[in-house]
Amino acid sequence: MRWKTFYLALFGVLFISGLCLAENKQDEDEASVDEDIGKSRQGSKTDDEVVAREEEAIKLDGLNVAQMKEMRDKAEKHVFQAEVNRMMKLIINSLYKNKEIFLRELISNASDALDKIRFVSLTDKEALRHTDEFSIKIKADRDNHVLHVTDTGIGMTKNDLVNNLGTIAKSGTSEFMSKLGEASSATEMTDLIGQFGVGFYSSFLVSDRIIVTSKHNDDEQHVWESDSEAFTVSKDPRGNTLGRGTQISLHLKEEAHDFLEENTLKDLVKKYSQFINFNIYIWSSKTEEVEEPIEDDEATKDEPEKKDEEEG
Repeated sequence: MRWKTFYLALFGVLFISGLCLAENKQDEDEASVDEDIGKSRQGSKTDDEVVAREEEAIKLDGLNVAQMKEMRDKAEKHVFQAEVNRMMKLIINSLYKNKEIFLRELISNASDALDKIRFVSLTDKEALRHTDEFSIKIKADRDNHVLHVTDTGIGMTKNDLVNNLGTIAKSGTSEFMSKLGEASSATEMTDLIGQFGVGFYSSFLVSDRIIVTSKHNDDEQHVWESDSEAFTVSKDPRGNTLGRGTQISLHLKEEAHDFLEENTLKDLVKKYSQFINFNIYIWSSKTEEVEEPIEDDEATKDEPEKKDEEEG
């Protein structure tokens, strides 16, 4: 029996539990490929087909030409509130040396959304009708330089997308800007961003364009898109692909491509998930060399030819 070698691409999900990241347990909780997410505390049901389906759903850029045109044509165009523009510029200018903070803020926001839907589900059993999973998933699309952060939290309605991501409370704007200007260290600055609930905008530290896809139980799925100058909101022509929750897709700047590296993501998730009570998954892929036996009948097909050559 002979053997032939071929390369098999394997896709998996790296699992990092937000509950088990104490320093004395880091060795035990080292992230690894989880063959069956369903075995995890609140993991998703998974098999090869589910993983493939989730991977496809996570790609907003998978819209076909007609769907993309429909979405662009029907998109509602908005300008950011003046205070938001001022605040974004201040955040970018103040934290350009600490860009990694964006991931802490996205994980924190996802955790808040999960807390909200879990609280709602205590009195409304229908709240979890689309999925009873509570998780955060991170996927790096290295080919297109896009980082996706997806949660199964409460999600946002169309109005939420406009109001939550396009405006901020005027009452707290001046106080935030004043304190940010007085901050003497990067740590103080990053703490202020979390305290005032404006961490989402730190994503523009690393992104040229941000796309937020969200599905709330009380509304259809919508897409929010911005280049930091203005934003649009449109109904998602794909329908409900998330079930429930929010997916944030960051189109990374060239100097931020390091955040697509698996080890970088693992390190940052461990660093910033000490107080996160939900499972965090990192999509992972690897290529393995596999030896496969060639069946005897296949191997003997060439023998007559060899004999003819020898006789000749």
